[in-house]
Amino acid sequence: MKLSMRPVRPCTLNQPSTPTPKPTRYSCAYTLTRPPKLNNNNNKLVHHKTQPLKHWERLLDPIDHNTTNKSNTFPYHFMPTKIVKLGKKWKEYQGIRNWDGLLDPLDDNLRSEILRYGQFVEAAYKSFDFDPSSPSYATCLFPKSSLLEKSGLAQTGYRLTKNLRATSGIQLPSWIEKATSWAVTKSSWIGYVAVCQDKEEIARLGRRDVVIAFRGTATCLEWLENLRATLTQVGPNHQNNNNNNNNDGPMVESGFLSLYTSGTKCSTSLQTMVREEISMLLQSYGDEPLSLTITGHSLGAALATLAAYDIKTAFKCAPLVTVISFGGPRVGNRSFRRVLEKQGTKILRIVNSDDLITKVPGFVVDKSNENDNENQDDMSCNRDVQLAGLIPSWIQKRVEDTQWPVYAEVGRELRLSSRDSPYLNGFNFATCHELKTYLHLVDGFVSSTCPFRASAGMLIDNYRRQKSQA
Repeated sequence: MKLSMRPVRPCTLNQPSTPTPKPTRYSCAYTLTRPPKLNNNNNKLVHHKTQPLKHWERLLDPIDHNTTNKSNTFPYHFMPTKIVKLGKKWKEYQGIRNWDGLLDPLDDNLRSEILRYGQFVEAAYKSFDFDPSSPSYATCLFPKSSLLEKSGLAQTGYRLTKNLRATSGIQLPSWIEKATSWAVTKSSWIGYVAVCQDKEEIARLGRRDVVIAFRGTATCLEWLENLRATLTQVGPNHQNNNNNNNNDGPMVESGFLSLYTSGTKCSTSLQTMVREEISMLLQSYGDEPLSLTITGHSLGAALATLAAYDIKTAFKCAPLVTVISFGGPRVGNRSFRRVLEKQGTKILRIVNSDDLITKVPGFVVDKSNENDNENQDDMSCNRDVQLAGLIPSWIQKRVEDTQWPVYAEVGRELRLSSRDSPYLNGFNFATCHELKTYLHLVDGFVSSTCPFRASAGMLIDNYRRQKSQA
């Protein structure tokens, strides 16, 4: 059942009157309907109704492209953006100054970079075999040499250098192992590493960029790992000491850490794969300007945060490491947050305030009167943390005494809301968490006073006109 949505807040900014420029190679498109075909009897175009797609992550069509036009022939396109040379300012867009002055209102160059990295995550989804009946279930559908091209990213200037797998550390009883293989798949393809190799793109970006992209939860054991919300020590002296929230060291969600550090005789851990690949890349390109950008959605966002922490821990001379995460859950405690800050790890969390996944796991308590040296400006942006500061101290103590998981938000936050878009079909948990919804909201967001561009409908109409005249 679709819920009625409240009226969209009007945008007070002046809207452009010039025609929308043609999409560049960085414009992002999603085909939401099947293309029309000719009727053999009368040669008239027959438009199909929107068909549900095969894989679970495609079952929902969150963007309503019929809002401004009854015809549904053409897909919704994200706002076309100019190819801007970042040059010497590339570190600002990678968060060297914690994105101060770039988030509200959202800087157009930063918007383009967020959408660009979101496409790498989308490629990870498109490359994964979700079909449980397939003999290649939970593996990558495409060869490494053509993955980006076959997943729709043919002209990025990046070359894929490493496939990544994640392994669950859950120990299953022997009798369960006789169950259907898809239900007990322990190791699965989770993402990839890609390196910018195109000279023109390197010049535009101002450095050589390395991307690590992670998909979200897909397999049964990954879902089970997500439910393991107890905190576990992380670091050089890592111990599997769950339920020890009084420990002063950095701690992270047990299930996320399990997926990152577990391995089997047939598959090394995700941690080992990441470390080996980064070591090789630093040896190859360490003498030139270099950035490491780790991006992911949902579970992939949590793994991106762990990978960033691990890289900065393992490689003392690592370059600037930036995380661009979409719809990520909470990852670790307050000490973990402090370590990330001291490392210089930069994290930009794209959060949909209507997405429940961003509010779990655990309980957030902000010890606002604790005297520490952390930067309060870039790590206390989440509204849940701000509200937690109003909780009486006796409740905070009760939470700690009962050893409930106490988490802390990390990084800077770009907070969006599904309720601000007039182009979303319905309003439910699933659509609020979809990666396509996140990219749609980033594309439309202007500022806290103008949450969604009123010109979005115009962009759709202009694109349709261009296609019809082509």
